[in-house]
Amino acid sequence: MSDQVERYQILGYKEALTRTHHYPVACKELSLILREAYSKLPKNLQSLVFQDTLSSFKLLPQMWTNNAVSAAHLLVQSAEATLPKQKKNVATKEFKQAMVASKRRGKACRMQECHTELAQDVLVDIFSLLDTRSLVSASLVSRSWNAAACNNHLWQSLYATIFASDHNSSNAKDLLNGGRGEDNKDNNSVDWREAFKRAYIDNSSKRLTTSRGYCLYCDMIVWLDGLKCGSGKCGPQPKMQPIVPKSSEQVVEYLLDGSSSMMSSDSDSDLDDCFDEWYIPKLWAHPLNQYRPG
Repeated sequence: MSDQVERYQILGYKEALTRTHHYPVACKELSLILREAYSKLPKNLQSLVFQDTLSSFKLLPQMWTNNAVSAAHLLVQSAEATLPKQKKNVATKEFKQAMVASKRRGKACRMQECHTELAQDVLVDIFSLLDTRSLVSASLVSRSWNAAACNNHLWQSLYATIFASDHNSSNAKDLLNGGRGEDNKDNNSVDWREAFKRAYIDNSSKRLTTSRGYCLYCDMIVWLDGLKCGSGKCGPQPKMQPIVPKSSEQVVEYLLDGSSSMMSSDSDSDLDDCFDEWYIPKLWAHPLNQYRPG
């Protein structure tokens, strides 16, 4: 097995494409690989990239977001611009079939949703498993989902998970009081979603929204779940997150030559190209009341 094939397998597209929150990023990276690296890859690796491209289209009907559809559109455009004629025709046909199936499934699901409504406590339990971006997206679906996604305990848990090393309850209250340091001993009186929003603005939004990083413990590029290494190989981790955020461009660079300065983070200018619509860089750009009537 060549080094490039081994690095490609480490990047983990096969599994990432099955996950709704990773699917758009995986499609974007595959699109970049097609445009920037495909012609430089050995034949066996070209075959793997092509198969993952087809898999991404086959899995599209299982995705639920506009980002997924947009990412698939970007990928098919790269396939049409890069692949030889026969493979291009196969990829285009697979994409068109996936779009038809996706529209049919979406219509069927909307009809089913009209007759199905989960209890609020069940929704809250389910939403407790989501990362920040997914929770915000869920709040835009319907009134019922919005109410569950705004549950104060959910946001307190997210706040503790992401900002534990930088903030405590007193810091959160201080943020909400505009830095006045007013005394408030009751944690239940804290609007944790608003506290999270303030802390989010104060911190680097780029770090909070990236889906890729170099894990110091695994010594490789990994997919991130809730800002943590998703490889499952790290074991117990210390409070300080051992992750260096990486852009899609750096992932392609890593595939080609195994470098991309794994131990160092991107400069701000390099990151600007990475954190686009796929990463929802402005997490709070849409008010939570902008959901579809349910």
